[in-house]
Amino acid sequence: MIDVVVVGGGPTGLMLAAELRLHGVHVVVLERLTQQTEQSRGQGLHARSVEVMDQRGLLDRFLAVSEKFQVGGLFGGIQKPWPDGLDTAHPYGLATPQPVTKRLLNERALELGVEIRRGCEVVGLSQDAGGAEAGVTLELADGTRLHSRYAVGCDGGRSTVRRQLGVGFPGEPAKVETLLGEMELTEDPTTLAAVVAEVRKTQLRFGATPLGDGMYRVIVPAEGVAEDRAAAPSLEEFRQQLRAVAGTDFGAHSPRWLSRFGDATRQAERYRVGRVLLAGDAAHIHPPTGGQGLNLGVQDAFNLGWKLAAEVDGWAPEGLLDSYHTERHPVGARVLDNTRAQIALLGTDPGATALRELFSKLMDFQEVNRYVTEMITAVGVRYDFGDGHQLLGRRLRDVKLKQGRLYELMHHARGLLLDQTGRLSVEGWADRVDHIVDTSEDLDELDAPAVLLRPDGHIAWVGEDQQEMLVHLRKWFGASAG
Repeated sequence: MIDVVVVGGGPTGLMLAAELRLHGVHVVVLERLTQQTEQSRGQGLHARSVEVMDQRGLLDRFLAVSEKFQVGGLFGGIQKPWPDGLDTAHPYGLATPQPVTKRLLNERALELGVEIRRGCEVVGLSQDAGGAEAGVTLELADGTRLHSRYAVGCDGGRSTVRRQLGVGFPGEPAKVETLLGEMELTEDPTTLAAVVAEVRKTQLRFGATPLGDGMYRVIVPAEGVAEDRAAAPSLEEFRQQLRAVAGTDFGAHSPRWLSRFGDATRQAERYRVGRVLLAGDAAHIHPPTGGQGLNLGVQDAFNLGWKLAAEVDGWAPEGLLDSYHTERHPVGARVLDNTRAQIALLGTDPGATALRELFSKLMDFQEVNRYVTEMITAVGVRYDFGDGHQLLGRRLRDVKLKQGRLYELMHHARGLLLDQTGRLSVEGWADRVDHIVDTSEDLDELDAPAVLLRPDGHIAWVGEDQQEMLVHLRKWFGASAG
């Protein structure tokens, strides 16, 4: 039997599949599309996702095909200089089109032995909760059935898996809609840039970004909310809206692709039902303001992968898999709230304009800029592990050690005890946790005697007492093997 079926071959599904394979899990990805789409809604990786790629040894691949950017806040169309003192060794984002991200993650998954089956649409799902054959049965559109021990729905905002589970998806429907696409524009570039700059003084949901060879990425408010939001807009609809908003259609022609998106904001009530879990857009949808959607999904996968692998391998302590919902649901809820706030800032009425001007002035304060930037980039995420050291629950930045870099030691998705005392031991857990006796080059980077890191880089324990540490080893990594 297959260990895990991942439904959906986007960035979230591919990232999850790769994480599972690092632990030897037999995983199959089912993707409805026969070919990768060239549509690029997600335009890059924020700082936390950059860290994630570095922790798994993938960052060089992304750096080779991406450009770095540093925009502080990037909140509601308000751009400020990058704040000082951001808690990361990677204080930048990467401008990486979504098709490129998918290609790199697809290559990684295949390298690790993930089986990716394209043209496979899931239409039904059932669970058998008891007995030796407990697992999930997936029904495909061609009538075939697939059995696995677990399944994860990474199949987008209209998730079939979520609907089959009967999980509620409360929130707000779309009130406004935006058209997005890539097309050729014949307008003189200087004139085009001047028109765009003038329109954006009052309408921030508008833009035309040059891609080279006369091709542009165009975004413009739609006339209303389409009855069938799954249907792509026509080129004529695009031209009509460009004329309505900018007074010209810029000679738009030869579209590469066209799409529409709304400001619907919804979140799944539960991320787990028995042996089936939800991640990425299947678990939450929100407007793309701040560029957080793809990043949120990849980080869902990063949190879930090692926990689900532990369950498959049989060493997961009680409650570990449930902690996926406990930790990631609040993170998703906070992203939904900040996108709601950004939509309010993007309004064109006098109240929204006044609010945007006020918020822009507030972001000139370094503390405000840093707070907003950490929120958007997910560097500020801290899971609730209870009372304790201020580092507890946070992810650890890439600390420079005497022997190299911390993230270079995390490529295999194992736990890690970074021991600056040399007096601790992970005997009995060495099959799951690496023990590194080393010291940071700068006490400001790690002012702690020792830290126990989960495979996702979040700090599970801080201290120097062996018996105290053993309690946390059992909590996160199960019973001793020896």
